[in-house]
Amino acid sequence: MLKIEDMHVYYGAIHAVKGVSFEVGEGEIVALIGANGAGKSTILKTVSGLMHPRSGSIHFCDQDITHMEAYKLLRTGLAHVPEGRRIFQQMTVQENLEMGAYIKKDVSQKDLETVFTYFPRLKERRKQIAGTLSGGEQQRVAIARAVAKNPKILLCDEPTGALDYNTGKQVLRILQDMSRKKGATVVIVTHNSAIAPIADRVIRMHDGRVSSIEVNEHPMDIEELEW
Repeated sequence: MLKIEDMHVYYGAIHAVKGVSFEVGEGEIVALIGANGAGKSTILKTVSGLMHPRSGSIHFCDQDITHMEAYKLLRTGLAHVPEGRRIFQQMTVQENLEMGAYIKKDVSQKDLETVFTYFPRLKERRKQIAGTLSGGEQQRVAIARAVAKNPKILLCDEPTGALDYNTGKQVLRILQDMSRKKGATVVIVTHNSAIAPIADRVIRMHDGRVSSIEVNEHPMDIEELEW
């Protein structure tokens, strides 16, 4: 589904991603793990069209998206949940979800109800101003907004960052359900290596390079995960 070949990305003179190559299969959960500064977030930004590589290629669903603009990528079925939530603070929960699905011709009640099956607490707070929610609830809004697009692939940058253990586990449960029950591909960027057992594929990063790629034959259910 996603194939990155010999990708090099720079911030000015800083060589942030150095010849990275890997593939992500349809319906997989992939954990991209490494310390801060390893290049993980830069890879997500580049795949999402927020940055462009100096060299190398990115293919998504057999389409070359290497230099495609971010707004066009939305229509290919790609959704990105950036680190730090970045929701629309002054809008209601429902308005945030509607903004997430704006690329569709219309947002039906059925679309919203489908999202609310994953996020029942947000249904209770659908009319609440998103900026007044707790940090964990805002993180749910950010993920739900991406889910509203019904994406083929969901790129999540530190989805459990700054969350307590129980809330973080709930967020991971939602992402696992998206893959196992909806068939979506999920890429999780994290510095928390304890998350690795729930992934089908674990890609470890160091100093802008892929240091190892591991395949889990029997990924762990999120309910069994502890860290």
